[in-house]
Amino acid sequence: MKKIKKVLILGANSDIGLETVKCFLEKNWHVTAHFNKNNSNSKKLNKLSKDNKNIAFFRYNFLNINNFEKFIKKNKKFFHNFDSLVSLTGFLKLKNFKNFKIQDFTDHINVNYYSNILIIRELLKSMQRRKWGRILLSSSIGSKFGGSDQSFIYSLSKSMNEFFPSYYSNLAKYNILFNTIKIGVTDTKGNRLKKKENIRKRIKLIPLKRMAKPHEVAKYIYFLSSENNTTITKETINISGGE
Repeated sequence: MKKIKKVLILGANSDIGLETVKCFLEKNWHVTAHFNKNNSNSKKLNKLSKDNKNIAFFRYNFLNINNFEKFIKKNKKFFHNFDSLVSLTGFLKLKNFKNFKIQDFTDHINVNYYSNILIIRELLKSMQRRKWGRILLSSSIGSKFGGSDQSFIYSLSKSMNEFFPSYYSNLAKYNILFNTIKIGVTDTKGNRLKKKENIRKRIKLIPLKRMAKPHEVAKYIYFLSSENNTTITKETINISGGE
């Protein structure tokens, strides 16, 4: 009997995260969906769990990264269960360049970068034993253009996920593949709440002349994080309509 593969999806209650969870469930993976704060998608995730036994939840706030490091040390077995990691964490606190504080940088980097590194370090131990693993992190198209005046810290912290330590190259022989996706403007609730005029102007900058749909992004995520990906590693892949 074929063993069911397991994926940990961070930021699963985002619009893209929810579609990614659905995608993995449709392919008969066991999904552990991480989220911090409740929102409408959290309720949808709970509803999914009523209809599908292959979903579990992991709630944690990564802002206090020292506490999270201690949590990992006490719960190593939990992190040894996964074949794939998909990180869609996206902590965003709007701060103007003129009035940001160092703590603002720390908060963004803790959630959007350090949490990934700590989890990956633990995951690799079991992935090496099994000689199989897929790790996919997420960046933002804002990192390509410097972000907006109020979201530059977010873009900076997400761009850190585009850095691949040389150590990762040695893991290819264990069939452990690492990639990052740079996500462009997507038709999410957050963007739909913005002024239509601003969104129209933003779409004009996209060669494809439209926003991506969350389910479209989720399909690429699944491809890169599953058995379908057999050769792509240490790449940053734009899903941005040509930007």
